[in-house]
Amino acid sequence: MIRLYAILWAPLVLALTCSTTWGQATGGPESVRIRSGPATLYAMLWRPPGSGPLPAVLLNPGSGRTSENLQRLGPYQQNAERLGPVFARHGYVFLYLYRRGVGPSTAQGANAVDLMNRAFAAHGQDARNALQLQLLAGREMNDARAALAFLRARPYVDAGNVALVGYSFGGSLTILMAEGEPTLRALVVFSAAGYSFDRSPELRARLLAAVEHIAAPIFLIHAANDYSLSSGKVLDTRREQTGKPHRLKIYPPIGNALDEGHDFLHLGVNIWEPDVFAFLDEIVRR
Repeated sequence: MIRLYAILWAPLVLALTCSTTWGQATGGPESVRIRSGPATLYAMLWRPPGSGPLPAVLLNPGSGRTSENLQRLGPYQQNAERLGPVFARHGYVFLYLYRRGVGPSTAQGANAVDLMNRAFAAHGQDARNALQLQLLAGREMNDARAALAFLRARPYVDAGNVALVGYSFGGSLTILMAEGEPTLRALVVFSAAGYSFDRSPELRARLLAAVEHIAAPIFLIHAANDYSLSSGKVLDTRREQTGKPHRLKIYPPIGNALDEGHDFLHLGVNIWEPDVFAFLDEIVRR
């Protein structure tokens, strides 16, 4: 049993295409295109040296950025560029998917955060909550499953040694995705539903049900100044009750604001890196 506290299927139509840009087999990145139903999605792939088979990680990012956040925080691609080299340096093939409406996949439709904000503005919190669950079970899940299939199909990837890392909305997506993917080796979830967990009883119930059925060990992570710590604490408690392998770590605050705490995945790489790779190496490489 792993435990640590500190303050501290919707149907899928899939076709795969790949185009190399630079850095193949040298740590990346490689620019790839992934078909998910009618959409052509873009992703960045980092590959460490070696012919393989290599362990791999799919990163499920958040719900996207509003136009205001894009101006304030910069292109979403910066997040991939921060993370990819770190995973490749530790020997993991790393795929960062831009789901519909995000980064290079902007032309494939509105991103999830804009859709949810529109629902909230028009009909209130209940409408936002309902749409969020629809996206997680439908369009966003289809995109993530397409990316997972693409990653497993790479000839240098050990398809039986794949882990998921999720952030925020992508953390919820990671948990729900793993419920139907029993061969995944491990999950690392940053700031899962940090904004929505306390605002959506429906999402809360759905995530609690999902974590009961996930076989893979789960490492739940927050910074102490995340929007909320409820999701990590409640989901970890449910894993404890069901006797499933789990770990929760709440790191000290980072930055000066809640949105900085929520962005711990990107702002605190040097802080979480030793713990996350100790966890992944223990499970994925054994």
